[in-house]
Amino acid sequence: MKKLFKFIGILLLLLIVAGGIYYFANNESLPEGKKGKEADALAIKMLNALDGDAFDKTEILKWSFRNEHFYTWNKQENIVHISWAQYKVTLYTKQPEKSELYIDGKISNNPELIKQAQNFFNNDSFWLVAPYKIFDSGTERSIVKHKNKDALLITYTSGGSTPGDSYLWILDDNYLPTSFKMWTSIIPIGGVSATWSDLKSTKSGIKLPTKHTLSLFGLEIDMGDVRAYNEKADELADKILKAINHKAYKNTRFIEWSFGEKRHFKWDKEKHIVDVSWDTIRVNLHPRNKEYSTVFFNEKLQEKADSIIVKKAWNIFNNDSFWLVAPHKLFENGILRSIQKVDDKDALLVKYTTGGSTPGDSYLWTFDSNYIPKSYKMFVPSMKMNGTPATWENWITTESGTLLPTNHKFSNGRNLSMGTVKGYN
Repeated sequence: MKKLFKFIGILLLLLIVAGGIYYFANNESLPEGKKGKEADALAIKMLNALDGDAFDKTEILKWSFRNEHFYTWNKQENIVHISWAQYKVTLYTKQPEKSELYIDGKISNNPELIKQAQNFFNNDSFWLVAPYKIFDSGTERSIVKHKNKDALLITYTSGGSTPGDSYLWILDDNYLPTSFKMWTSIIPIGGVSATWSDLKSTKSGIKLPTKHTLSLFGLEIDMGDVRAYNEKADELADKILKAINHKAYKNTRFIEWSFGEKRHFKWDKEKHIVDVSWDTIRVNLHPRNKEYSTVFFNEKLQEKADSIIVKKAWNIFNNDSFWLVAPHKLFENGILRSIQKVDDKDALLVKYTTGGSTPGDSYLWTFDSNYIPKSYKMFVPSMKMNGTPATWENWITTESGTLLPTNHKFSNGRNLSMGTVKGYN
């Protein structure tokens, strides 16, 4: 028996020595940073890289934490549905006293379990959305040099479950976070790092991590099937499409219109080939394969299509078709939809992240009681538009059954006619 106790004592001593060696070899002191405008500017660059504006508008996030805790977060309503083991909690993040607990499907009363759910959410949501919260109340931002590059140190002075923790965000050349270092009350070793590089682009436009790998023994945190989307915005967009008979639009083969009586179009939508004409020029434009396009001067075919003329026709078509069919394109790839209030009513904010001539533009749609668009505000940085309004009016039902606008008006009184609009098969 004495030999056994002696062996256990030696083993414990070795573990303590090994732990001490590991601690002194890996422990890092909290770096000192410089607060102020430069730190805030770096934080804004990181937020912009992740699309912080899209995060603010995101309605629903879903994820899990190490396949143990499961979440559906209705962010705009400040409600989180949390489940683990046999427990389910509907947590009201702003009013925890309203939260509800279910055990094996039956409503129960146990404040300690609700508090546990709140702690789970504070911890597990951090591993999902921490970079989006760097300007929350109770945060301090500092710039720290890390490997001769600027890194962002965030210190939580209040809020959450463990105020006082600090995190040093390491950024790539595009200001996206790739990893962070931690100084927390939970982990005794300072400077433990974790990856933030397995990012997923979500439907709401934000980038979320799917897993993390820690420097501490290579531990991995799996975030499960990460999702973020805007359910109410999509429902609103669906109502608009039904109002303008988008189903008929999809089946429409030919669309004809003009733009201010200066440019004229005949679009074979099925083949995606369009005749674009202005002045004495007509371009038979193949938008997907511009090299197949042909150019006519005074209806005489040019042996070799002028690439500059073709590019001009492509730009004209992108712009002028937008003024005719933009409401029919609400669900195309590269489009983010979110809800914004206008005069206390829901309006649809549409942001184009790819495609067209000027990706990055946004349009805020308002509509009548039947969900037919009646106006929008334009946010087009390249044209210095910041909420420029225009109407969408005089909608007609075409021969093919879809609805298209024939006129627009601007706040300066200018009128933009779409000419004789036709849609047929």
